[in-house]
Amino acid sequence: MDINEKLRILSDSAKYDVSCSSSGSNRANTPGGIGNAAAHGICHSFAADGRCISLLKVLLTNYCVFDCAYCVNRISNDVERAAFTPDEVADLTINFYRRNYIEGLFLSSAIINNPNHTMELLIQTVKKLRNIYKFNGYIHVKAIPGADQALIKEAGELVDRMSVNIELPSNDSLKLLAPQKTKANILTPMSFINSNIIANKEEKALFKGAPSFVPGGQSTQLIIGATPDSDFKIIKLSENLYTHMNLKRVYYSAYIPVSNSPKLVTIKNSPLLREHRLYQADWLLRFYDFKADELLDSTNSSLNLNFDPKTDWALRNMDKFPLEINTAHYKDLLRIPGIGVTCVKRIYKARKVRSLSFEDLKKLGVMLKRAQYFITCKGKYSGDVPFKENLIYSRLSPKFDLNLLENKKNSFEQLSLFSSTLLEQPKIIIPKLIPPPQSPVSLLEF
Repeated sequence: MDINEKLRILSDSAKYDVSCSSSGSNRANTPGGIGNAAAHGICHSFAADGRCISLLKVLLTNYCVFDCAYCVNRISNDVERAAFTPDEVADLTINFYRRNYIEGLFLSSAIINNPNHTMELLIQTVKKLRNIYKFNGYIHVKAIPGADQALIKEAGELVDRMSVNIELPSNDSLKLLAPQKTKANILTPMSFINSNIIANKEEKALFKGAPSFVPGGQSTQLIIGATPDSDFKIIKLSENLYTHMNLKRVYYSAYIPVSNSPKLVTIKNSPLLREHRLYQADWLLRFYDFKADELLDSTNSSLNLNFDPKTDWALRNMDKFPLEINTAHYKDLLRIPGIGVTCVKRIYKARKVRSLSFEDLKKLGVMLKRAQYFITCKGKYSGDVPFKENLIYSRLSPKFDLNLLENKKNSFEQLSLFSSTLLEQPKIIIPKLIPPPQSPVSLLEF
């Protein structure tokens, strides 16, 4: 099969995996090498949903021995199949890098033959990039569940980030939709990678020249909407992963209907707004000192699609407001809707000099459109309605129909890294001037 045809098939198959990010690594270049994953050597470009678009994102193969009901590459699905050799992936990566199309590689794979064989092929690819091409740019590789720990360790010493996708939020869902996978096969390598990252940090503290092990940390992906699992179960799982596995990121992927299996939940469109709310809740867990139990519980298990999770929490806890901006504790300031981490730091620093007014907050970048209903400045309340829950709820309610967003036809298209004539000799084109515009396993609830 032609290399262009393979690239078309396997880059398209990789678009459903969102667990990639090029942040967190500091692998510097070496004499005679090419590429650089240090902060000054790679341009981070992210799509609106968090995907890094500076990486060559591709599968080694989409031939798979598993039959997961939610996966487009399942063995029972009639799709175009292709497989790269490790040499082909390495050559493509270098050629794209030299053309300035990419800054790094995100390499995943379906399970071909067995987990160990697949992991060995991934390692061969990375070894050629690192040892033959002397490529020191960013590389993210999937750790294949069920692969031998020695192989995962070898891969971890070569790459910048690894990920083990949990995909389904509960063990019951895993048994129903992916019976060939087990909870242990997914969480065991995740725990192994975490243990080695911790051990490597200790080695680095003692020996400056100690080799790195997954310096960019590890991540995972959860599929949203393929099963009836609640938002509470999902964010509770994410909280445990951050706490016990020290994950760098948990990515959420709205399920795209690729199967008519009766085992799957019937949905007309992908739950993109729900995915967005989960990312916002995840942000609160990581940076705003919220707990999953504060955002949701067993009786209120779904995120409010009308409000972001922080605003929704504030409206359900009006007894904690309004907060006096000049005396409130740092952690309490973080919980005010419309005030982010950067603004809280500015407020905390500025109020040491003098008492702040609403005009001062505007200058500090506070979004008073929301914050005004939850704060006072020098004892004064500035909301345009009285401090009553129903009135504030009405003022903050969206002025558009969320059902229109959910019912809007979804389009899912991965950005193209190449044209049909990519591998031909590039033509010299004189650019046309354009005028400027006018304007651990047992600890996890899994």
